[in-house]
Amino acid sequence: MGISVDTFFLELNGQGTLQAQIQQMIAEGILSGRFHVGEKLPSSRKLAAHLGVSRITVTLAYTELLANDYLTAKGRSGYYVSQNAPVPPKYSPVPRGTETVDWDKTLARRFSDGDVLPKPSNWRDYRYPFIYGQADRTLFDHANWRLCAVRALGHKDFESLTADYVDQDDPLLIEFIARHTLPRRGIAARPEEILITLGAQNALWLASRILLTHNRNAVIEDPCYYALRSLLDHWDCTVTPLSVDRDGLPPEALPDQTDVIFTTPSHQSPTTATMPVNRRSHLLERAKELDAMVVEDDYEFEMAFLGAPSPALKSMDRDGRVVYVGSFSKSLFPGLRLGYMVGSEPFIREARALRSLVLRHPPGHIQRTAAYFLSLGHYDAQIRRMSKTLAKRRDAMDTAIAEHGLTVAGRGVLGGSSMWMSAPDHVDMTRLAHKLQSQSVHIEPGAPFFSGPEKPQNFYRLGYSSIAAERIAPGVKLIADAIRTS
Repeated sequence: MGISVDTFFLELNGQGTLQAQIQQMIAEGILSGRFHVGEKLPSSRKLAAHLGVSRITVTLAYTELLANDYLTAKGRSGYYVSQNAPVPPKYSPVPRGTETVDWDKTLARRFSDGDVLPKPSNWRDYRYPFIYGQADRTLFDHANWRLCAVRALGHKDFESLTADYVDQDDPLLIEFIARHTLPRRGIAARPEEILITLGAQNALWLASRILLTHNRNAVIEDPCYYALRSLLDHWDCTVTPLSVDRDGLPPEALPDQTDVIFTTPSHQSPTTATMPVNRRSHLLERAKELDAMVVEDDYEFEMAFLGAPSPALKSMDRDGRVVYVGSFSKSLFPGLRLGYMVGSEPFIREARALRSLVLRHPPGHIQRTAAYFLSLGHYDAQIRRMSKTLAKRRDAMDTAIAEHGLTVAGRGVLGGSSMWMSAPDHVDMTRLAHKLQSQSVHIEPGAPFFSGPEKPQNFYRLGYSSIAAERIAPGVKLIADAIRTS
């Protein structure tokens, strides 16, 4: 493989002769690993024309590098990076100077200091991966997804593949969501009231950006999805965390100054609590009293394998004050980054305009592929297959947890793919999670989900969407043993 001539350039204020600068440029490319052993360099004529120097200058530089064993010549074929060149295993750019920017002064906002969950990139290599929200390759319908992707690449779908939708979405995907997905949640919506997003996180960002300002007040659950809390912290609005109980967010605790309520009523994140219908009605009544908007994140409603899911809060909304957020990330795969939001037309109009300013729209090919996968029945088949498997894993979790005396702090009454656990108060689960990695066990510490400086350290989450049923019991035993000896 040849090295493109476009990767070569001379520094404006380079030191030394042109021949020396060319030698240094090529040597640095080899030493940094940017140029690999066996790669062919541009011809002396082509490189000279590109750099605007004489051909003899390039030839002399090549000759010197050849003598130093950086390059090797192959007859009339040209010059190549030598097998004996000191090439490092990975590309590591050579610094071209010391940065003088004062980043403490330059950065107007910081987004890197929020709470995050540690998630090793090689988690699939763990023997006991109690990880949440990741796809199980044994359950995913690769074959039909591939067929749908190929179909979406066809001539018939050329416009959906290549067109700039500007602020619009794939009409086939919108139609499926309106006619099939939303009615299952008791929601009726027109296309003008539906917007496709890059997952639920993007939907929450859009909703918070539109509904909140520096003089408005938001209420979040405590504990809650940690990324939502970090997101709101950057909007300069007032954020009030309210502790959830076994039924989710308590409406009577909402402050009188509340403007926007963020809640996960069907499957509270992360405790998995399901809000009863009467409390949902109470929440809507309280929101009406406050003239507050409600953002409902209805994640994982498809995973209700123990019973029919309760109607969505949006289905009970008669005032248009609920913004509904859904996602295909948990039911298909998180890398899809495809979700949707439903709201009154004036709200969706603004969300559509804001999305267009930031990212235009989610890729058309992804939308059309998902539309085919959903409309051809593959999605429903996958949900049935996942539900059946998750039910078995849930039984294995219940049995193992009871056998080893672990404490469940929350389990989804209708299903789901995780359990919220608590250890004795003195146990630091963040430290224990790190220790368990040496035994090929991955668990998620619960501290990042809590608000405030004094976060409880004894909670943790056990996901079972990506661990084989037969590995659950021995994995739970290792966790129990580690907690007992802490």
